[in-house]
Amino acid sequence: MKVILQRVTHASCVVDEQVTGEIKDGYMALVGISTEDQEDVLEKMADKVVNLRVFSDEEGKMNRSLLDVKGEILSISQFTLYADAKKGRRPSFTHAAKPDVSLPMYNQFNELLKAKGVHVETGIFGADMKISLLNDGPVTIILDSDQLF
Repeated sequence: MKVILQRVTHASCVVDEQVTGEIKDGYMALVGISTEDQEDVLEKMADKVVNLRVFSDEEGKMNRSLLDVKGEILSISQFTLYADAKKGRRPSFTHAAKPDVSLPMYNQFNELLKAKGVHVETGIFGADMKISLLNDGPVTIILDSDQLF
């Protein structure tokens, strides 16, 4: 599982000219599920996301978590995080889980985030989404379960 976190002051997702999700301070999270992922990684990744200390404290140091600052998450499913561009010029997505596997895992991941007390907004799985955000910092963190757990 890969999650790209961008610390934002606001973010939104639009599908067919309709806002499907919108947040203020927090994370815009791109979430990718691989063919190798099992459900046990979801809880570990959710815990890492909400407790990662990348928000500024009163001294300006990245010392506070999403939970500490009562931040929100705009969660966007992103199979292209598993693009393999080693050969040729067109990426392969064979390492990305198929929708029948990735959609339930993505939904479960979002529910785990909510259960930890975080307000979560989403895009629409599989839709052509337009994402707008203001990256704060900029701070962008790549979480890859193969490297973390």
